[in-house]
Amino acid sequence: MSLVNTKEMFKRAYEGHYSIGAFNVDTFDTFKVVCEAAKEENSPVIIQITENVIKYFGEEYLMAIAKTASETGIEMALHLDHGRSVEICKKCVDLGFTSVMIDASSMSFEDNIRLTKEVVEYAHKHNVTVESELGSITGIEDDSTVEDKYGHFTHPDQVVEFVTRTNIDSLAVAIGTAHGAFKYKPDEKPALRFDILEEIEQKLPLFPLVLHGSSSVPKERLALVNQYGGQLAEAKGIPEDMLTEASKRAVCKINVGTDLRVCFTGEVRKFFVEQPKEFEIRKYTTPARNAVKEMVKDKMRNVFLSSNHAKVD
Repeated sequence: MSLVNTKEMFKRAYEGHYSIGAFNVDTFDTFKVVCEAAKEENSPVIIQITENVIKYFGEEYLMAIAKTASETGIEMALHLDHGRSVEICKKCVDLGFTSVMIDASSMSFEDNIRLTKEVVEYAHKHNVTVESELGSITGIEDDSTVEDKYGHFTHPDQVVEFVTRTNIDSLAVAIGTAHGAFKYKPDEKPALRFDILEEIEQKLPLFPLVLHGSSSVPKERLALVNQYGGQLAEAKGIPEDMLTEASKRAVCKINVGTDLRVCFTGEVRKFFVEQPKEFEIRKYTTPARNAVKEMVKDKMRNVFLSSNHAKVD
């Protein structure tokens, strides 16, 4: 199976009441084990790459790895995450990405539409799907004053116009998720605005929605990092039962990155404390890779409910 775009993936996910994990990979190790997890769970998967990760891999190596992974029998889309310009989105289309995100959400509504539309017109000519974002998906540093119940969340009254005028394939909505490990203030209770999600669903029936910043930041994984010399502050992620609830609704794609990084780092720290004389790279990356793979498999099976839903050629 070759790389696919997200159109058919999302259609089946919406109808089947599950979501597809979109995993941000930073290295070959995490790229490989996410793909292995998808194969073992028979789950569709979206590999997410940022512009900095493209530079880290190198364009030719990245595309060679993606091509090889897609030919192992998994249903996989290669997605540009948070493309900050029309130029990087077009470049990724030309490289062979099958999905791109243009993130102009910090701009005015009209500028967001203008830039998104330009990416869509180019990408669709190459059978590449496009994601865009409405609302502000931030971290806990955002203390902006809001004037109504929607505040910096995605406003349901804007979604139909935005989708219609841009012709995007999926929409990232802001309903309470946040990027990074520190999503909430210490005294803040994690919550997703399902009331806003329901309003958006009603206005965009059968349209695939996306949640960014959806790592759950497992306490045991955070504790492992700190037990073996790390200094990560207490963090709160998105409760997994809330992600499962979103998966059963119109959310067809859920983004995860922080969880993989914290999991991998904890295992590496543990290895070096327990075996300080070792320096063989494979010895300390192997337990980290295995832990990440099991985490991804668990999310596919028990959180996103995407196991056993891959399309078979």
